[in-house]
Amino acid sequence: MLQAIGLTSTRRRKHPPAVDDLTFEARAGQITVLLGSSGAGKTTALRLVLGLEAGRGFTYFRGNPLHRIANPACEVGALLGDVPGHPARTARGQLRMLSAAVGVPASRADELLDVVGLAGLAQEPLGRLSLGMDRRLGLASALLGDPQTLVLDDPVRGLSPRDRSWLFALLRAHAAQGGTVLCTLREPKEAARIADRVVTLHEGRLLADQEAAEFSRTRLRPRVAVRTPHAARLSAVLAREARAERRSVEVVAVGGGALAVFGSSCAEVGETAFRHGVLVHRLTDEVGDTPPAPEPEPQPQSGPVAGTSPAPGPAPPVPSPASRALAPALPETSAPSATSAPPATPVPHPSLVPARTPTPALTSTPASTPTRTPTPTPTDSATPAAVPRAPRPVRSPRWPLRYEVRRLLGVRTCPLIALAAVAASLALCLALARTGATALKPHTVAAWPGFLPLPPAAFGAGLIGALSFGEEFRHPALASARGTVPRRLGLLLAKLGVTAAAAVTLAALVVAVDVQALRLAFGPELVALPSDWPALAAGWGALCVGCAWSGLLAAGVFRVTAAGVAAVLAVPVVVAPLAHKVLVVPAVRSIVGLPGRLRELAWVELPQEADRWLIAAMRLPAQPVGVALVLSLVALICAYVFTGLRRRAFW
Repeated sequence: MLQAIGLTSTRRRKHPPAVDDLTFEARAGQITVLLGSSGAGKTTALRLVLGLEAGRGFTYFRGNPLHRIANPACEVGALLGDVPGHPARTARGQLRMLSAAVGVPASRADELLDVVGLAGLAQEPLGRLSLGMDRRLGLASALLGDPQTLVLDDPVRGLSPRDRSWLFALLRAHAAQGGTVLCTLREPKEAARIADRVVTLHEGRLLADQEAAEFSRTRLRPRVAVRTPHAARLSAVLAREARAERRSVEVVAVGGGALAVFGSSCAEVGETAFRHGVLVHRLTDEVGDTPPAPEPEPQPQSGPVAGTSPAPGPAPPVPSPASRALAPALPETSAPSATSAPPATPVPHPSLVPARTPTPALTSTPASTPTRTPTPTPTDSATPAAVPRAPRPVRSPRWPLRYEVRRLLGVRTCPLIALAAVAASLALCLALARTGATALKPHTVAAWPGFLPLPPAAFGAGLIGALSFGEEFRHPALASARGTVPRRLGLLLAKLGVTAAAAVTLAALVVAVDVQALRLAFGPELVALPSDWPALAAGWGALCVGCAWSGLLAAGVFRVTAAGVAAVLAVPVVVAPLAHKVLVVPAVRSIVGLPGRLRELAWVELPQEADRWLIAAMRLPAQPVGVALVLSLVALICAYVFTGLRRRAFW
């Protein structure tokens, strides 16, 4: 069960809050619909429920706030708009990446692709999916962790009647298993068809909280909309004739010469007006919740009764006597015509719905909560298959690591960057070796001429690191449903580890390719292994890893890839010259005897082979670029901690 108490969004300047003191509940085993016109605050209310919007109030999922739930994906699944994924990633790759974040096996993705009918489009990129297929993939993403609660923002917007029927059937099947469904809709007729409870919003405030039967009785009654300059006279005549004929007719004056007549027809109202000489400007049948039409310009009439309008137009909303007090504040929504209404929602047969193991609620639920029993219907292609149960995930530090690896390898961007870095390094290496522009063989192998601030391999590693966080904010596959996931410590450590591995792999690949090319072109004597190769290897790997981490942290702090790329370029161009002028001073003591002095202080006897690695590690910070990298990483880590990790973390 979901309980929302006092939800209020943050006031923006002089405008009132989009949601103001909203309190409602969505019960288990039911579909609860937030209904309202555009701008009524439905989407903001859902974002407040999920903690994605700043504001006040409390939301409890079976008695617990969302930030205290160990794995939110197993409690709530959200679909807010389109699927926020990289357009080049495949549907199966998107679900497998999210399944790693949720902690379920990768086979769960294939199961849900079959359930939502996307098994044949598993290798289709997200950018090529139609709106209906995209919405099905979004539902599969929300169902990965087998959540108790589904939160959906206008899930049927733009869908065909067949897709709407399929989606409604899936939601009904989830509710029949004991789950909670909270969604927003715009059409009152659709809300009455699918919902067990309807919460009506108007200008961010609660207008009505009704059961579906009560909502249909008070808001969807058929009526005759009449507009006449003699509204009071026509109302009295209709009431008098109804009493005389002992018919139940209700006439409600909406204002502006508009009447709503319940329990009658256009023919009967028109004949009554004609007999009593009452001028009628508009006469039409209506069903639904529609706003009053603007007053038309008066035109000359040839008789006492004007002809009816050829096309039905909007009519004023007319409540029943029980809700007549709410009539002036009803939100304005357009009612679809009877001919364009989608077909009835097919409900899956009970044999297709697996029994959900009841989870003990942490809060008391009224024992008399009504639940709608699914009606057996024949199975057809529009009826979704039963959703298989997901294994209960056990929390593990491998979740973010698996997620990051699949995110990195799920698209071709990073392999293409690595291929471009290797190709550029090979071209520069051969050019430097041929022209003899530098006498330093290590610089030749690393393809680092003096006119470049960074070698291609280091810049490619920095670009991979910048994309690692930049893509999280450009295509927020996690943040759209779970808030600040990209800023959490577990994901940060996973990204640092994966980008470091990618940077070291790229650095080793560049060196291997360049060495082999030099051997083939100029012979093995040009690339003889130097005596200080451990120090050179350590410095080369540290340079690439430092650039990758600088791009990653800068993109995480500023939430854009360009900031990460700028931070990588700023290390040799800006920070290194400043560090060389300000911080680099002559050493007081030489580091030649440092390994021996450290061995005297250490409790564990170090092997003699470790001396050269230790000296190589100590020489690295003494270089200008090394000092610049260290300073940049320290500043970026502090900025990341200050801007990101102080927030509530769920992962």
